[in-house]
Amino acid sequence: MTNPNVTILDYGSGNLRSAQRALERAGATVTVTHDRAAATDCDGLVVPGVGAFAACMEGLKAVQGDRIIGQRLAGGRPVLGICVGMQILFERGVEFGVEADGCGEWPGTVSQLPAKVLPHMGWNTVEAPGGSVLFDGLDDDTRFYFVHSYAAQTWELDNEGTALAAPKLTWATHGGRFLAAIENGALCATQFHPEKSGDAGAHLLRNWVRSLA
Repeated sequence: MTNPNVTILDYGSGNLRSAQRALERAGATVTVTHDRAAATDCDGLVVPGVGAFAACMEGLKAVQGDRIIGQRLAGGRPVLGICVGMQILFERGVEFGVEADGCGEWPGTVSQLPAKVLPHMGWNTVEAPGGSVLFDGLDDDTRFYFVHSYAAQTWELDNEGTALAAPKLTWATHGGRFLAAIENGALCATQFHPEKSGDAGAHLLRNWVRSLA
């Protein structure tokens, strides 16, 4: 059995090499590129991201990353967003009073956390739902590594009355509750950095990679 083929989308933002090493240890064959064919055809696409929402979106659009993500999801092909790579999946982000459009895969706005101390930097527990694929086998008190000042703090997608399964939402708290991870069909994302989260992050990435088989 061959390892799943994973592409990390290189659009000028993100911890590309540390993510690559972590995914390789998780059992994936990993390519780091902005090549559209490679990003479209792989078993799993990882969208990293660090820095400002608007700058990440500018870089993403420069390599047609928003179209790649949309095309993959239209075909039910897995995508994993990490940190700002999660944030840009929402409709918009607001930083320093400046609003920028996101990919719009999920409704809602990414905004500053209502915390006295920012950024939220360090280890924190999360509240994962039952039946989660990403958090399968992890204890409730498991900690993950966060570095961010902004997050999605509400969930606005309503699946009621549709045939779609309800997304699995994982929450964390820093000043207020915010979305720490989302599992929504082929689209998954984490606000924390699994590649910096030690054994817990490695376990989560193995769970995701195994789901690609």
